[in-house]
Amino acid sequence: MRHPTPPPAPEDMTLAEVLTALSDSVRLGLVRQLADGAERKWGDLRAPVAKSTLSHHLKTLRGAGVTETREDGTRCFVTLRREALDQRFPGLLDAVLKAADEEQIGEAPALDRTVSRP
Repeated sequence: MRHPTPPPAPEDMTLAEVLTALSDSVRLGLVRQLADGAERKWGDLRAPVAKSTLSHHLKTLRGAGVTETREDGTRCFVTLRREALDQRFPGLLDAVLKAADEEQIGEAPALDRTVSRP
């Protein structure tokens, strides 16, 4: 998995692309997981979708400049670009995260590893 294109500089980020990236509940859930500022391994991100769909959502967030992906060997790590977002659109991310929290949009599903048997 290669991500040769760096994320856009803050001045190149567009409001339409950022809002589009944040408008999906799965992507919003990913952003909420990254909101603490910690870098996460791709495999540690939780979303109620297939891996291929998760990859698409991460590509959308990366393309809009919301996240950045770093590779280390065969592993990929994702971070939220809070500083860039706050520089370009002051207060937007905080407002979106607050509303998502209040409305419980994009909450990361708990992993239930138990198997129920009839």
